[in-house]
Amino acid sequence: MRSFLFVPADSERKLARAPESGAGALILDLEDSVALDRKPVARAMVAAWLGSRAASPQAWVRVNALDTGLTMTDLAAVVAARPDGIVLPKCESAAELVRLDAALSALEAREGLPDRTIPVMPLITETPAAMFALGAYADAPRLAALTWGGEDLAAALGARTNRLPDGTWDEPYRLARALTLFAAGAAGVPAIDTVYADARDLDGLRAECEAARRMGFVGRMAIHPAQVPVIEAAFAPTEEERAWAERIVAAFAAQPGAGVISLDGKMVDKPHLVQARRILGK
Repeated sequence: MRSFLFVPADSERKLARAPESGAGALILDLEDSVALDRKPVARAMVAAWLGSRAASPQAWVRVNALDTGLTMTDLAAVVAARPDGIVLPKCESAAELVRLDAALSALEAREGLPDRTIPVMPLITETPAAMFALGAYADAPRLAALTWGGEDLAAALGARTNRLPDGTWDEPYRLARALTLFAAGAAGVPAIDTVYADARDLDGLRAECEAARRMGFVGRMAIHPAQVPVIEAAFAPTEEERAWAERIVAAFAAQPGAGVISLDGKMVDKPHLVQARRILGK
């Protein structure tokens, strides 16, 4: 999954048009984009939309953070409609995923769904406290991917901005981004890059996506449909990469007991095979 498009859950127009965006997944947002007095309406709209949707794209739901007292109401409203996943904002530790797991298991049982049907993707850097718990997600239940956020973190730190004059991330947010990548690697799940807040700057988005892919991120969240094609293109393997990966996989398949092989006069070992399989989605 390369692109995740946020959709305000209380906007009938945006919900109707979101599947046309080309995004691999939609994130129906019950949190920041919905005012408090609109959240009951948004929950009902999400449940109805999920109940009548087509099979694709995937549809995840961002619930409200656990410290708001709204999370369980959000979950109770949407689990019966079987979202493809839950996005948990402002997650401060793997212990919060344990709490969420228990709630989801109870609701899945109520609805006659198999246990742990619904996976979770937490936003793991949105508070200062969360930064000190990033290495502990390896055994977290339901974990599908890890992603991060720079806007809420900047607000929590009292920063005037989270970017330097040249548009690149300032130091605290580069650290949060890098540690998310390490946390995902340690947990064995994909790392998804955060949103690019300037929806008009597609060139800046493209450059940042290409850098993120080089580092190891496999996709990105979007706040506007115009960002989706840029994200999809930036994170898709090129023909040259796919050809290289297929040759690596075939070479190791021909020598199944080998730890190191020679290809085009170069030594290739198991890390290259891991990378090749990732490119091919294997």
